[in-house]
Amino acid sequence: MLRDLRQQARLTMEELAEASGVSGRAIGDMERGRSRVPQRRSVVALAEGLGLADTEREALLAAARAGRSTGEVAVAGTAVPPRSVGDFTGRHRELARLREAADRSRSGVSVSVVSGPPGCGKTTLALKAAADLAGEFPDGCFVVDLHGVEGPVDPGEALLKLLKALGVSDRRLAQEDAQGRAGLLRAQLGERRCLVVLDNARDEGQVRPLLPPGGRSLVLVTSRRPLTGLEDVDRLALSEMAQAEAVELLSRILGKERAEAETGAVARVAELCGRLPLALRVAGNWLTVRSGWSVEHLVRRLTDEERRLGALAAGDVRVEAAFELSYRQLTSQAARMLRLLSLVPGPDMTAAYGAALTATDVFEAEDVMEDLVEAGLLQASFTGRYQLHDLLRLFARTRLSREEEPGEQEAAEERLRAWLLETATVAGRRVDGAPPASSQSLVPLESPEQARAWLESEAPAWFAALRGAAARGEHTRVVETAAAMEWFVGLWALWGHWPEVFRLSSEAAAALDDPYLQAVHLNLYSWTLADCEQRYREAIERADEALECARRAQDASQQAWALNYAALAHYYLGESQKGFDKVRAAVDLFEAAGDHEAWLAAMTFQRIFPRELGRAEEALVLHERIIAFLDAPDCPVRGHVADRCRAKTISGLGRDYAALGRWREAADHFRSGLLQMRRIGVPDVEGSLLLDLGQALIELGETAEARSCLRQLLALGDTADSNDLKAARKLLDSLPGE
Repeated sequence: MLRDLRQQARLTMEELAEASGVSGRAIGDMERGRSRVPQRRSVVALAEGLGLADTEREALLAAARAGRSTGEVAVAGTAVPPRSVGDFTGRHRELARLREAADRSRSGVSVSVVSGPPGCGKTTLALKAAADLAGEFPDGCFVVDLHGVEGPVDPGEALLKLLKALGVSDRRLAQEDAQGRAGLLRAQLGERRCLVVLDNARDEGQVRPLLPPGGRSLVLVTSRRPLTGLEDVDRLALSEMAQAEAVELLSRILGKERAEAETGAVARVAELCGRLPLALRVAGNWLTVRSGWSVEHLVRRLTDEERRLGALAAGDVRVEAAFELSYRQLTSQAARMLRLLSLVPGPDMTAAYGAALTATDVFEAEDVMEDLVEAGLLQASFTGRYQLHDLLRLFARTRLSREEEPGEQEAAEERLRAWLLETATVAGRRVDGAPPASSQSLVPLESPEQARAWLESEAPAWFAALRGAAARGEHTRVVETAAAMEWFVGLWALWGHWPEVFRLSSEAAAALDDPYLQAVHLNLYSWTLADCEQRYREAIERADEALECARRAQDASQQAWALNYAALAHYYLGESQKGFDKVRAAVDLFEAAGDHEAWLAAMTFQRIFPRELGRAEEALVLHERIIAFLDAPDCPVRGHVADRCRAKTISGLGRDYAALGRWREAADHFRSGLLQMRRIGVPDVEGSLLLDLGQALIELGETAEARSCLRQLLALGDTADSNDLKAARKLLDSLPGE
């Protein structure tokens, strides 16, 4: 039949192999009768490649089914127990979970649902567990393929197979209707201790009639969906393998000698396969057949993302085909959502991304994305967030290019980019205390805390959107987004990408030929170079450029900021007099311009230099002037800026008193500053204050509290300054024993 259909379509074996994804050798074996029981998914792929009408497709599937024996259910004791893959690797935690389920079945029926995306190894895991546990189920082990994706088996058909495997006679079966047979199965399993694997279930309705309500049996169900409608079941979500397990699996397929000869390339193949077992096995099998190929040769092929899915094919199994089968079951709305989600630049997402891409509300998008989770094509990583596996992302992107008009793809990308940058801009301003935006947003940004949480959690996506906007010449959008981050930088200085953010914005400002905007963003660029990456000479260069732009724009405030940021870099370089001269000039300019907030920031910085120059009394006067300004009833500066400056000033007073040897007053101010910093959440500054307080307490002889402070600093780990951590360890070692 296959040969006739191929010839009618005027296709060679090679052409059909190309169209279907099934290898030419496998097609030849089927046509010659050497392969009498081809895999169903292979036959479905051939039907698709031949472009068969429904009647012809069903006839071809029926012919394939006819070649199969009725022994599709394996019975322990009378047939070979379920056979697992010989090179099964890893999954120790998951196997332990299934063993626990087997232990529970001693006192009552136990059902476990193993779910996950296509190709993650659900069936392999279930068969491995069944093979390992077969000895604990003396009344038999049974495996039924429910073909949940490619033409699901009717529950009644599966019921009959199980009853016959249990030894129920045809006569008895003929006497019962569907309801009676279901009762008969429950009775049979209720009296025995069996292990049943229901593989590849489509939905709850297909599985429910096959579950015994009692007895001491174990039922393992595999499905791309978590089957949340089933009650009283244990659920085990399967995803990609750990990197070490993925490398081990590839090594076992390739052979130890070959794998050890190219360890780096083997590890890279594992990464490029997304550590997905199906993809790993396909890649490994391909290399096994092509023994003359180096592993590095496959790496080069897989590195090309456009060819990666097509390259992962071996025999009659294609990774893309596994995904395609699930994709064809989706509603048009869900299929479109999957395609568009491939545009998300970050590692995971919320329903708001789906809403932005599809121009719908969050609740509608969430419903559709949950459908994708149910289909096993999207993973729910934790409450409210979703992940798209790397290979599924590539599959979805391929479908996007094939099925969406270029204009619609560009429109969706623009919707997502616009939403990310608009939300980032609103959130950045909200962090600084701006009132909530009046317009409706896809995410709640009612408080500075919510805004900060969004900016941090979605940073990979909005940062990628900012890069994309810069590449597209959307200069105004880039400038506005970066400007909104001005005060958020201080809360998250350790992010690592701030210099690039403000480099992009200063370039955008230059493209707009606006010297004022250039000055603003070059100043911010200078600040982040010094404060975030310790590139002090570059910071001074950018500040000098900003000063020149500000003079061209005749803007006193930006001139002052340029002097202030140059002073910051001089301070870090130990050039205190140069720094002091520039920051004093900046304070005067801010005061003349009436820029109270900037004046406060510059004053908070200026008060450091006198102490550095050995003039602690002069520093005390500056600190007290700042506190008096903040305490004034009509103080024009409020919110986060005022809180941060107050905390820094109180801490600075402590350092001034410490420089004067007034340790009690120093310790009191360090404690007060520490409380302030913890309230506004600045862990890197918190570490420095803990060190200062610890040193003051040691001077006062209060070693117990000092030890506690230093240990708190060490507990901050990487969030604290490395030099502070070293100093804390040294001080702790110097303290007498407890």
